[in-house]
Order: sequence, then C-alpha cells, then structure tokens
Amino acid sequence: MNQKLKLAIQKSGRLHEGSVSLLRECGIDISNGVNKLKAEANNFPIEIYFFRDDDIPQYVEDAVADLGIVGENVVYEACKQVEVVEELGFGHCRLSIATPKGEPYEGPASLEGKKIATSYPVLLRNFLDKHKVNSEIHEISGSVEIAPGIGLADAICDLVSSGSTLFMNGLQEAETILRSRAVLIRNRSIAPDKSALLDKLIFRINAVKKARNNKYILLNAPNENLKQIISLLPGMKSPTVLPLAEPGWSSVHSVVNENEFWEIIEKLKSNGAEGILVVSIEKMIV
Repeated sequence: MNQKLKLAIQKSGRLHEGSVSLLRECGIDISNGVNKLKAEANNFPIEIYFFRDDDIPQYVEDAVADLGIVGENVVYEACKQVEVVEELGFGHCRLSIATPKGEPYEGPASLEGKKIATSYPVLLRNFLDKHKVNSEIHEISGSVEIAPGIGLADAICDLVSSGSTLFMNGLQEAETILRSRAVLIRNRSIAPDKSALLDKLIFRINAVKKARNNKYILLNAPNENLKQIISLLPGMKSPTVLPLAEPGWSSVHSVVNENEFWEIIEKLKSNGAEGILVVSIEKMIV
C-alpha cells in the first residue's frame, strides 16, 4: 500500500489561510468541503486534517498526524514531543505583556505581585521564573484583553499582531516575551518512507519561500557603467548580460533579495540604469 503523509492544519483561525495557500503554492491541490475534517490531495501523496490549533502538537506526538502547521507559541506552550523542521514564512506575531494604558512599566519587576490573565500559562510562567518575579497567573481562553477592564487581572499576556485590539481595550504593549511564526512540526518517529516524502515537501516549501523573498529584475545599462552595475547585482551566481540593438547598451537580468531591493534600485538608477522592470517569482530552485 502506498504511504501518504498526514498533515494537520488549523480548521479555522489566523494560520488557516496561510497554510492552505502555502500548500497550493507548493503545487498540492486540495479541496475541503464545508465542515469536513479531512481532505486528500490528488497530485501528491498527502492527507490534510483540519483540527483546532491547540490540539495539533498532541496529534503529531501521538502519530495521528505525521506533520502539523502551527505557531511557535503553540509548540512551546504545549511542550509535546515533536520536532520543528521548517519555518514557513508567514503567521508572524508576538506574545507580549500588556498593561493598562498610562500605567508605568519599568521591566519585569513591575509585575511583582500582579495578577496576569493569559491563555499561555507555561510561556508566561517561564518568563516570570526567568526574571524571578512572583505574579499570580489567571488562565483563561478567549477575550483575554478584557480581563483588566472587568477587574479580573492587572495585566495580560497575549498574542499581538497590529496592537489594535489592545488599543481598543485601553491597554499598552509593555514587553514581548516571544516572537512567533508558523512552523512545520513532525512526529519524532516518522517512518523512513514517509521521511522521503517529507523531504520532497520541504523541497517545495523552500522553493516557494525563496521566491517570496526575491524579485527578478530586468534593466537597460550603459556599457560604460556595466561593470559597476554588475557589482550591485550578484544574483544567484552572476547577472545575465545581453547586448541591445542600440550600440553602447546592454540588457541585464538578475535576482534581488526583497530586503535589499529599494537600496539596490536607487544605486542602479544613480549608475545610469534605465527601463527597470520588476517581476515576481513564482518558484525558485537553487
């Protein structure tokens, strides 16, 4: 019988769309009907299970699923025997301490003796113990941000993306205790034949990630500045240079990292580059 990978992703929530989008960008075609908990890909040996995010590490530890896509915050809070194998490039957020707006905060010592509401008691306790702070933790699920307003807690520890929810509830972000992102986790005893399939999946994921982080650019360069322009464009190995029909000019093609993009474009312009075109990359194999 042909083996299939079993991958658990969020049924709903902030990582669901990113997980489904990543699979599709990897060329894995899945369809999930309304309220279905399982789907099969028709072009890759993988089954997708749709679970609550907090349950995914347990299911992966128990080998109900071979793999899971979850936030790092969930992995570290759950403390299950799973292995993080790949960072996935989406779902960035932070787990932060927030206090009532206008209240002074001078570091972890400001939390001494305070009541803190959170859905992440393990991570919060680790943070408090590290800083030798004695606080009372109130574990609640959902709507953590309202706890100070109703007198349940003096502060909260919760996930933050934009900070708008904190602002609307009269809170200020005081300290970040963990920066989180979506990761791929695996069962530590995954079968060898499934490990081979996992390698293929990770190969596709890396190709998608590299494409997201890079842009393909084409430009026209005056030959007298060609050497300087080429030095600005290392690309994967070196830029491609082709002569143009107009004497004294060449067409230069290369790949630029997203983080360096605007700085490099400005330098290219200052060295006489013209007609600069920027194209998104769908996949990038190196």
